[in-house]
Amino acid sequence: MLAVADLILFWHRRDLRLEDSTGLAAGRALTPRIVGLFCLDPILLRGPGVAAVRVQYLLGCLADLQQAYHRIGSHLILVEGDPRQMIPQVAATLRPQAVYWHQDVEPYARQRDAAVAQALADLGIPSQTFWDQLLHPPDAVTTQAGRPFTVYTPFWKAWNRLPKGDPLPTPQNCVGLTPEEMNRVKAVVRRDLPTLRDLGYESAVELGVEPGTSAALHLLETFCADPIRRYGEDRNFPAIPGTSQLSAALKFGVVGIRQVWAASQEAAGLYPGDLEQAAIQTWQQELAWREFYQHGLYHFPHLVDQAHRRIFDQFPWDNQAAHFEAWCTGQTGYPMVDAAMRQLNETGWMHNRCRMIVASFLTKDLLIDWRWGEHYFMERLVDGDLSANNGGWQWSASVGMDPKPLRIFNPATQAARFDPEGAYIRHWLPELRGVDTPELLSGQMLPIERAGRGYPPPIVDHKRQQALFKQRYQRLTQGAALT
Repeated sequence: MLAVADLILFWHRRDLRLEDSTGLAAGRALTPRIVGLFCLDPILLRGPGVAAVRVQYLLGCLADLQQAYHRIGSHLILVEGDPRQMIPQVAATLRPQAVYWHQDVEPYARQRDAAVAQALADLGIPSQTFWDQLLHPPDAVTTQAGRPFTVYTPFWKAWNRLPKGDPLPTPQNCVGLTPEEMNRVKAVVRRDLPTLRDLGYESAVELGVEPGTSAALHLLETFCADPIRRYGEDRNFPAIPGTSQLSAALKFGVVGIRQVWAASQEAAGLYPGDLEQAAIQTWQQELAWREFYQHGLYHFPHLVDQAHRRIFDQFPWDNQAAHFEAWCTGQTGYPMVDAAMRQLNETGWMHNRCRMIVASFLTKDLLIDWRWGEHYFMERLVDGDLSANNGGWQWSASVGMDPKPLRIFNPATQAARFDPEGAYIRHWLPELRGVDTPELLSGQMLPIERAGRGYPPPIVDHKRQQALFKQRYQRLTQGAALT
């Protein structure tokens, strides 16, 4: 048991909040001397696949977290560099009784954390870790044989049966570092948060969602007060604000997953109708999809750069650079695809229905390796999360977990079903606003009209390309079955 005056350093990563925090609640139960620590890791701030908009959101969350620590009487200290060096260096300077942090599923994070734990142990400083970003940690949801699930529906059934924890109390009346401790550590810590420009990015953009815990809790409250009861239907229509907009908040942990679950359960108590109950459960199932993909990455770390179904690492992709460039820039000649890609490029976010459409198009129409699209998304998304992005791309390419049935999205059919008035397409493709709705949705515009509006012809024929994909897919899977 720690003495009441003992110091605990809490190392924040993707848990940028004080509310509903497993590690912070555990630390505060032992001592009021809780000090937050965040390391500005160059690998995660300036490495390949890092989106400027995501870094901008992160910096806003850190500013919010600094203020939150100030309100409870403590502070968040910042260091910059390799965490494997910086976290032990801070600990060696302050000699805390323990360093706490939350576990992660990503391979880089697990390797980094093991190195930090060993360095602390070499210094004689204990560390303690907790699961926090998931309602159920990876080893808690398994098949009867004790293996991880690789198909979603049985995972959901097992996951949903498990009891969910209640939100945890926010630490209060804490005590920060003494002036003498601050003086000792000042040579190591940063005085201020860096700006985007400090980190090598050109300029800030207008974020579609406000960073920080208060903003996330407001989004959660607003969504669960009404839109959640229509989520089952509205979530599919990109022109309708029918989703929670919480994906970035969950990525960076500015809202606790237990808070999120509790809010959905409270909404279920408010809306007893069958349709509303089904809609709320549909949203809860999306939370389970998030955990399904995190569990998958934890158990199968090769997913970072390889297909879950390893035979598909041999798939004969075409990988035409010109086709990829057209897809990236929203110039494929398929209005629904192009509208979605322009939304991503201009805002750093894309509606989930559209993510599935453009991923299917890249892999099954353009026959381009899913990893190209996965990497492009991570370079653009404010909510870019390795497990969710990777899982979604592998699902769309039919190379990952839960691969059946073979799913191929027809962009025109998807547009007609989920953007029937063409509002979404017209918003993001202003050059097509004057096109009649049937032609807009089907993409069957005359070449002269396309040329007159500065919009390209289709770069491929969907019917022919999907047949070609199926042919290659079946040849590969049948060959694997025979070996």
